[in-house]
Amino acid sequence: MNLILSDPGIMMGKPVIKGTRITVEVILEKLSAGETIEQIIKAHNGLTRESVLAALAFTREVLRADVLYPLN
Repeated sequence: MNLILSDPGIMMGKPVIKGTRITVEVILEKLSAGETIEQIIKAHNGLTRESVLAALAFTREVLRADVLYPLN
């Protein structure tokens, strides 16, 4: 089941966890800041371990695209 949704009417089209307004971006920010999956789930109703892992998998797939990303 695909847990990531991008809809122009929800959070300006940013990828979100289906059924929430929690963006993949927010999940990545929290993980990169050192929060655990359990802490993120506790802070956001509607999230599950599976949905957080789906956000990571989505990001992996996006970054696999043959696109050059400027780093400055």
